[in-house]
Amino acid sequence: MSETPYPLHTALSLAASGVPVLPLRRGKVPFGNCRTCAGNACGGRPNMKAAGPCRCPGVCHAWAAATTEPAVIVSPPWAAAWRQAVCVGYHPGGAGLTVVDLDNTEAIAWARTSLPATRTVPTTRGQHWIYGGAMPSHNAVRTGVDIKSAMSYARWLGPGTGTMTALPDAVRALAVKEETTPAPGEVASSIPRGATWDRSVATGCRHTDRYVRTGLERGLALITARTETGAGSQAFGVARFLAAQHQRCPGPCGLDVIGAQIVAAAVAVGVPEPYAQRAVANGFTTGKEHAA
Repeated sequence: MSETPYPLHTALSLAASGVPVLPLRRGKVPFGNCRTCAGNACGGRPNMKAAGPCRCPGVCHAWAAATTEPAVIVSPPWAAAWRQAVCVGYHPGGAGLTVVDLDNTEAIAWARTSLPATRTVPTTRGQHWIYGGAMPSHNAVRTGVDIKSAMSYARWLGPGTGTMTALPDAVRALAVKEETTPAPGEVASSIPRGATWDRSVATGCRHTDRYVRTGLERGLALITARTETGAGSQAFGVARFLAAQHQRCPGPCGLDVIGAQIVAAAVAVGVPEPYAQRAVANGFTTGKEHAA
């Protein structure tokens, strides 16, 4: 589906319907923070998970900047962003909606047999299934399936077709499933993106379990703390550091599983998955070269 040539007009129409909107730049991602808000130095906005005092008039803090106020949408601080915008983003949770983002044909086929029918919107690679009701957002609840609602944004790709259904328990259950620990005994080739590192995939690692887990957990915490900007760069840094620690191990050390967890952490705070994967791959390569 092609993007609208008039994103500002679309944004104003959505805002009038009670849908909080924001401009998205090339790459279909939010605009970066201004200097005052960079690194969340401003403390963040009142509607963020960690509520802060920021009243910046610019398009800062990604989904948290989304608004239904026409005066803000057409204001001078937003004007430059609209001139560069390639499409309109919206905050599903702020509109009382949940988007189940189905990224491929396999995910769509699964949804048709597992979820109640609702309003659907075609996307570049799959479909958005839109339900009435908000919930926490979660990425990678299944292969090719993300949930976008509270504290998240989605691209506006049109009103879609079909009758919207109330948010079902089946969708809420996906988030619960995502947060559980995968069953033991899985091998690296079958571990989903949310899996955790364990000794079964690191038979050649010279480090203790505690050492590896502590380092990984600290690294993931650094990434997920970057809720506004810098998560991609942080993912690179974490991957580089961890790869260097394992340079002298005979291997394998389960770095592919560690890498998947780093990617998942970055994606969870809004980094596009291809970018996160490249950042981690480059970090691993740089870490190995630096340690050599």
